[in-house]
This record gives sequence, structure tokens and C-alpha cells, in this order.
Amino acid sequence: MVEAGIKGSQTIAVTPQNTAKALGSGGLEVFATPAMIALMEKTAAESVSSLLDEGWGTVGMSISVKHTAPTPVGMKVSCESLLTEVDGRRLVFEVTASDENGVIGSGIHERFIINNEKFIQKVNEKLKKA
Repeated sequence: MVEAGIKGSQTIAVTPQNTAKALGSGGLEVFATPAMIALMEKTAAESVSSLLDEGWGTVGMSISVKHTAPTPVGMKVSCESLLTEVDGRRLVFEVTASDENGVIGSGIHERFIINNEKFIQKVNEKLKKA
């Protein structure tokens, strides 16, 4: 059962591939904000995925974060998520990313529980209309 209090954690290395320069979000070889956001989403999603019925998943709805400190290539970034609110199929997480020197970013991330098959059907219908 998905309920408030569920925690998640992930750690990744900062590599040339996840820098602002490589991802086009800046010109420096430091951990990119889009990479931090992806890590936050992945951490939250994986924290609840095993608790969902087969055929169900989550999709990101919104994220509001601040990236407050740079992290150079070679360091590790850890992310922690905490599910703070469950409102029907809407899930709200507090997310925090840190490197070995402390917090580098934090914010709120919302996900929505979806039936995977129905979701893909809607996606395919949209494609047919295009």
C-alpha cells in the first residue's frame, strides 16, 4: 500500500555525460540541473514502484526545485525522497540531493499513479490525431 512516510534513495557519480556542458543546460563541467531533476524523479518513482499492482506505474506531474550548489565531475550525488502526501492517485514527495559536502538541491515533486496500458492508449490516440 502506498502511504505517506515511504522513503527512497539513489546515488550516482558525476561524469562528463551528466554535466551542464554535455546536457546543454550550461557551459561548465558541473552536475547539470536536468540530471539532478532526473535523479529526483527516479528516486521518487522507484520508492513506490514495488508497492503498485501489476500494470500500474507513476508519471511525473510537476517538480519545483532549487539547485543551490555545484558538484564537480568525480564526486557522487545522493538523492533522498520522502512521500509526504497521498491524495487519491496523486503523490507528493520532498526530494533532496546532496554531494559529499552537503545539500546541493531540494524541492517538491508530484507524481500520479496511472494504469500503464490505458496511459499508452491515450498516448497512441494523441499520435493518431497528429
